Amino acid sequence: METVIIILLILTSIVGLTLIIERAMALRRGKVLPEVVMTTARNCRSASDLPMLRSVCEQNSSPISRLLLFADTHRDWPKPETASALQTRARQEIAGMERGLFVMEIVVGAAPLMGLVGTVYGLILLFASIGKGGPTNDNSEFARGISTALNATMFGLMAAIPSLVAWSFFNRRVETLAIEMENVCDEFLRRHGAGESGNR
Repeated sequence: METVIIILLILTSIVGLTLIIERAMALRRGKVLPEVVMTTARNCRSASDLPMLRSVCEQNSSPISRLLLFADTHRDWPKPETASALQTRARQEIAGMERGLFVMEIVVGAAPLMGLVGTVYGLILLFASIGKGGPTNDNSEFARGISTALNATMFGLMAAIPSLVAWSFFNRRVETLAIEMENVCDEFLRRHGAGESGNR
């Protein structure tokens, strides 16, 4: 039982660490908001600049590139409809950016609970040894119970704490990047969107 709990906690730690590394790579600013795309979008002030923006977005695949291409494709729609469709598409991109965070959240909740199971099991061993004649008669069983309880607690916390910190950080990062993407897309629609009474 002790070995099973420790193995599960180690596997949980590996899953958490893998997700932390993967999300750290995926949520880099340059990955979500490539500077070349941002610069081109800021400099795109007339219809004649749109082909260049499309070309840059196609060459630099990223959430903001896909949103700008979507907005460009639908810019002849009435502005409210374009904004609504773009908002729906943005939610899809944000959901992609949040991929894996719910697993990290599960790790945050599950690891301490598994550690608690190990702690309780260790205490059961401890009290069982006491019940058989006291710790003085079998110090090895007493030590094993204490060791199991402490090891399980330690592994549970080691798995949960980094995942909790990373989960909080990445949620904040996604929120910040989403706001920046929204600002860029709003600016694009103001410059290139159809009028309120525009036609499809």
